[in-house]
Order: sequence, then structure tokens, then C-alpha cells
Amino acid sequence: MFTTVLLVVAGLAARGEDGYEAWLRYRPIDDPARLEYCRTYCREIVISSPSREWDAATRELVRGLSGLLDRRVAVLGAPTQSGAVILLVKRSDLSLLSVDERERVRIAEGFIILSTQVEGKSVTVISAETQRGLLYGVFHFLRLVATGEPLEGLSISQQPAMPLRMINHWDNLNGVVERGYAGRSIFRWDQLPIGDSRYTDYARMLASVGINAIAVNNVNAAVEVLRSDMLEKAAVLAEHFREYGITLYLSVNFASPMRLGGLSTADPADPAVQGWWKAKAAEIYRLIPDFGGFLVKANSEGQPGPLDYGRTHAEGANMLGRALAPHGGSVIWRAFVYNPRMADRAMESYREFAPLDGRFDANVAVQIKNGPIDFQIREPVHPLFGQLARTNTVLELQITQEYTGRSTHLVYLVPTWKEVLDFDTYTAGRGTTVSRVIAGRVFPYRICGMAGVSNVGQERNWTGHHFAAANLYGYGRLAWDPELSAESIAEEWARLTWGNDPVVVRTVVDMLLPSAAIYEKYTSPLGVGVLCNGNHYDPRPASREYFHHADGLGVGFDRTRRSGSGYTQQYHAVNTRRFDSRATCPEELLLFFHHVPYTYRLKSGKTVIQHIYDTHYEGVEEARGLLEKWLALEGRVNPQRHREVRLRLEAQIAHAEKWREEING
Repeated sequence: MFTTVLLVVAGLAARGEDGYEAWLRYRPIDDPARLEYCRTYCREIVISSPSREWDAATRELVRGLSGLLDRRVAVLGAPTQSGAVILLVKRSDLSLLSVDERERVRIAEGFIILSTQVEGKSVTVISAETQRGLLYGVFHFLRLVATGEPLEGLSISQQPAMPLRMINHWDNLNGVVERGYAGRSIFRWDQLPIGDSRYTDYARMLASVGINAIAVNNVNAAVEVLRSDMLEKAAVLAEHFREYGITLYLSVNFASPMRLGGLSTADPADPAVQGWWKAKAAEIYRLIPDFGGFLVKANSEGQPGPLDYGRTHAEGANMLGRALAPHGGSVIWRAFVYNPRMADRAMESYREFAPLDGRFDANVAVQIKNGPIDFQIREPVHPLFGQLARTNTVLELQITQEYTGRSTHLVYLVPTWKEVLDFDTYTAGRGTTVSRVIAGRVFPYRICGMAGVSNVGQERNWTGHHFAAANLYGYGRLAWDPELSAESIAEEWARLTWGNDPVVVRTVVDMLLPSAAIYEKYTSPLGVGVLCNGNHYDPRPASREYFHHADGLGVGFDRTRRSGSGYTQQYHAVNTRRFDSRATCPEELLLFFHHVPYTYRLKSGKTVIQHIYDTHYEGVEEARGLLEKWLALEGRVNPQRHREVRLRLEAQIAHAEKWREEING
């Protein structure tokens, strides 16, 4: 342990500023008064029960404090002075706490941070009952130090709102990332089982925001991932993530028994198919004892599934779940399905899954995208949320910017995710928000939470655009606590990533908060829907008539009960009535739910066509404003990162102009 600590401290010297450290920079505090204050409260680190299980937390605390305080912080077995930071990790150690304090520790992934007295010395205690809890407590304490928060009088008790806080990678085994815009996959299957320090650094980043699960391969899954040699490679990845409390999942192809196992069918009712999956599960658990389970995309966009054999999604998912159940594993079954021949594809997912409520086994969860289309900058919340009272439910968000500007456009997605989480489904009465549903606070779910599609790649700064890291950070923070505001998350990220210069912090926050609305203005206002071409980036409205239904008289998709597709009926009656009426439908979703004349007047007094025209100009001007704000920070932030962000913002403006000219003509 102590050798490792010394190596960590030695590695703090002479670090560059290229974005690799993301929000875990741990740069020396540059305010002399603040530095002395923090040194007073962090004189030494005490861990009374050293164990390999707690090594990661101890190393992180040493790394963080030694960097922030600009001096080596000793690790001891007992406090020698006031100002010690004590890690309590065993029940026997908890005798140092009061009865009330001990009770607060007993939450599975939670932690407490207390300012207290131990042996007559004023100390800070970080305590938890699990490896994950201690890690989360350490990262939270380091966040307090790094962002300028008070360190005296601490009485913090936290636990995650979401039981499952997952990252989904759409990474192919050949290194190509589907919808990835930050280089090739960080998972180098051709080099595994040789490890890579980047895996550990990635695990640190994810653990710092509370992520506890990861699927490392694409949901459009290659059957080869279940070959024995590939499973041995996956076991190495599991080792890297395990140390940081992150459980490994694999995306699997439903036809694997045929394509890999040589069977003539993948019918979930076939005993040979069931036996194949049971044997494969046993093989996996011999290599990865804490394996999480399978993530499955089935009968969607050409992927095989149980419907190919006249079975239901539930029958297919349960067959896999029963293969995993003896080992404690679970199945996460995606609900992203649609029939391109349907008049309204928004209705398909609900149509297929709502009738199956209660038919999925207890170790199966249905993973639902935030909206019924496909990660648009603006679409309504998916109507399945709250409708599956007897089916474990997971919310799927997209951190990578497939439809929101890739890694060229600055688009802070946290405000849009907050709207989803705060949406009231009314399915169990007023206040049945999506966040409460997926946290298991409304229905007795066993598996629930959030999954985010990663935006990480081999780019040195992980996410391509330096500001895109705010979305990865923000996703983790919301999964931990959906009550956090988009602004508070933005400020945290700004301080951790760019430092505590108040001018820099305010400017970065002022750039982040309106950025999604800016993008919406110059691409698809009023919820008009998909206007891009097949690359999901460039404008091509002429090819997307299916979504916008523009004709000589008006624009928008009529999804109402009386005159349209009837999609609005998939919601609870309160929301059905709200969306059905032009008068009460939120204007930002008007064209998603209604076909209106171009002359229809909005609350602003403008006609729809004038609003569309004006917002495309406004959006471009506001994108230019982002660049102006950033240019004003020259000399206040690292030159390399300043230049790289500037180039992205310039490219964003050029692309915004392209959108404006294509739409406005």
C-alpha cells in the first residue's frame, strides 16, 4: 500500500493540461488562504484496517489531496493530530462513531462524511459499509476540497437515488464505435488480455460520479463476444472495473446459439437453445464471478429476437434471465423497437411492451429510451414510463451526441434530461415523475435506474470536444441524485475541469446552460422532429417528410385522438388531454403532436413559419455568442485547451449556418 501511495504522489509532478484528467485534475489550489485552510483540515490520512478492498479509495484520496494541497499527505494507522482524514470501513471501526452516526452508515452504496472528535482530536471521518460507498465518499470529499466548499462542520449522508447507474458502450469488437465521435473504442480487444492503464483511469472517472455498471460492447452485438477466448479478454476488463465498484455486462446477439453454437434455431422455447445459454452463462461466471448479465437488442433494426419464432419479448428475455438467475445475473432488454411500415413509429414500442407488463421475470428489466423516436433534441417523454407497474424499468439516455451535433457542437444535455426526469406521468397519481418511477419509489422494482450511451473514445481528452465531458459528468451526477439542478452540475464540472477562477466558472456555466436551446433553434424548433439526413448530422428536410408532414398548407405530425394517429392516448389521461389540445400542448412540442397551418399564431404573436425562420437566425447568432464568450477567456485557461475549444466552436457556427440556409432557403 505505502509503495503504491508513493508512486501515486510521484506521478503528480509535471502533468500536462490536455483534458486527459477530465474533472479529476487535482491541480494545486492557487488561492493561498484556501490552500492553508484545506491543509489544516487534511494533515494526514488514517486507515485503521488496511485491506486490498479499500486500496482504490485510499489511493484516490492520497492522489487527490497530495495534488490539491501540493504536498505529500502521509497515510497512517491512527490519528496523530487534529486535521486527520479517517477512512472507516469495518464494523469494528464504527465504534468511534455515535450510535446515530453508525446507523447512518448502514446504506448499501452510501457514505457519511463527518466532522467529529476522535481521541480528543478534531478529524474528518469518511465512512461506509461497502467498497463502493467508501469510494463515493472519497470522491465527494475531494469534490468539496477542489470546488472551494467548507470543510468544517461537515455532516453529510448520501446514497444514490438510482440502484442501477449504467454506461452502455456501442463499441464494436473491431474498434469502430457506432455513433461515436471521439475516436476509436478505448477497448482494444485485439490487444487484450494485455491490460491498459487507460481502463483504470476510465474506471476512476466513472466511479467518481457514481457509475456502478458498464456494458462494454455494441447492442448491435457480434456473436464473437461470447467465444471462450473473448470471454477471457472480457474478464481482464472486469478486473479493471471491479476495483472501482463497476460491474461488467455484455451485449449479446439473440441468435448466438445458431451462429456461434451451431444449433439450427434460436427459439427460446427450444430445450437445446435453453441449454446452450445455461452452459454459456456458467462459463462466463467461472471467469467473471461478479458478472452483471446481458444487455439485449432484439427484433429491432434487423437484429434477431424471439419474435422471429412467434414468441414474445418476455419469453425471450425470461429464457436468458433463467440462464443467469442461478449466478445472480440479470437481463436488460431494450424497448427500442419500431415498424417502419407503421403510420406512426412513435407508437410501436408501447404497442409491443405495454401488454407484456407483469410477464417479465424478476431478474429482467426493460430499458426504455427517453422518448418514442430516437434521442432527438426535443421529443416527448416515452409513454411507457409509469405504465409498467409490474416490470422492472430502466431509463436510457444518450450521452453521445448522435442527433445533437456530434462532438462538434457544444450541447449541454443535462437540462433536457432534467425535463425527462421531472416529467409527471400521473400513472400513480400526481407526482409520479419519471425519476421516482425509475428509482423504484413508485412500484416495487428489483432492477431499475438509468443507462447512458457513452461518448468516450480514444481521443486524448476522452470525448473529442472538451465540453462534451460535461454530459458524461452530468449523466453520472443525475443518476446519483436527479434532484440536482443543471446549473449546479454545470458549476461543479466547470470548477473541477477549468479551475475556480470566478470569471472562467461563470463564463463556462453561461455557455453550457443555453447551449441545448441554441442547437434546437437552428435545427428543429417546435418539436418538428427529424430533419437530418442519414448521417444524423447534416440537414436534409426533404428526405424526412415522414416526420414533419410538411405540405402546402402546414407542418407537423397529427398524433391526436380525433384526427391523428392516436399516439396521445398512450399517456395517462391528464397528459393525453394536455397534448391533444393545441391550446394546452407545450409549444416546444407543438409540431410533434399537431399539424398546424403555417399561419398558426404562437403565444409570442408570431406565426409558426415566422418563428421557424427567426429561430434559425437567432440560433446562429447565439452560437456566435458562445464563441465570443470563450474568446474572452484567452489567457485565463490553458492555451492548448482554449485553442481546441475555439476550433470546435468555429466549426459549430459554420454548421449552424448550413442548417439555417438549408431550412430557410
